[in-house]
Amino acid sequence: MTYRIVSLDGGGIRGLLTSILLERIDGLQPGFLNEVDLIAGTSIGGILALSLAAGYSPADITRSYEASGTAVFANAPAAADKIPGQTAAHYDNANLIASLTLLFGDQTLGDLPQKVLIAAFDLDSEAESGLGRFRTWKPKFFHNFPGPGSDADEKIVDAALRTSAAPIYFPIYQGYVDGGVVVRNPAMCALAQAMAAGQSLDDAVMLSVGTGLNAHFLPDAETGDGDWGAAQWGRDMRLLDVTWGNDVSLVDFQCRQFLGQRYHRLYPLLSEAVHLDGLAHLRRLVEVARKEDLADTAVWLGKHFA
Repeated sequence: MTYRIVSLDGGGIRGLLTSILLERIDGLQPGFLNEVDLIAGTSIGGILALSLAAGYSPADITRSYEASGTAVFANAPAAADKIPGQTAAHYDNANLIASLTLLFGDQTLGDLPQKVLIAAFDLDSEAESGLGRFRTWKPKFFHNFPGPGSDADEKIVDAALRTSAAPIYFPIYQGYVDGGVVVRNPAMCALAQAMAAGQSLDDAVMLSVGTGLNAHFLPDAETGDGDWGAAQWGRDMRLLDVTWGNDVSLVDFQCRQFLGQRYHRLYPLLSEAVHLDGLAHLRRLVEVARKEDLADTAVWLGKHFA
């Protein structure tokens, strides 16, 4: 029996692109999300996954995103001894908490009618529980599958805040930071979770949706043999760009090898760099999402999601 997976990348404000793409796909094949067995997401993709699993339509999510996105990335007054982005996060999470609470209330992952997998990163901030215990930060994948290790009792709001606590941008939440630290594209993690739950690889089909491909390259003025230190790697968050989220193309390669034609990836190109908090680019994101050619996607959906 076909096992349908939808995987949603992280990307901050670029999640608007994802929600519009999903809205358009839903127009091509109305109700296709009702047939999905597992929705996986990281960061904003995690919030979108939780929203879809809770029964919100892609159109609902787009409207909510457009209404609350600006408020989420509003600068909070910094304490006198704090510098946003340097000695404190750029933004506090009060508006995000309010928005998520409005969407989900006190519901838990176990209340969701669909299975989810939400990526986060555990900093292991818990109190020492005994001498000799080895402690280290590690990835954490919240899910509502039954059995040992289930996170069905976790509140949806908490899972959403943990997966989206992007370092530098937002504060650490309950000892967790953004899942994009370890995996911005959660497609392979979703496939692994499905296999662990007893699904056959031969039955899996996957739609993977990205948040747009930013152009990254070494400027012409720089030498290819640059002897860089913290100052050069730190400028414009270069080191963060290089190390954070570059699993996207690797995971795409892996999924293509495992699933072949049963895998489809949507990843529009962005003509200009759009950072996680790039509010100035909202109109451009809408334009890219509305113009993206979905002809191949429609054919693929008709074959694998019908």
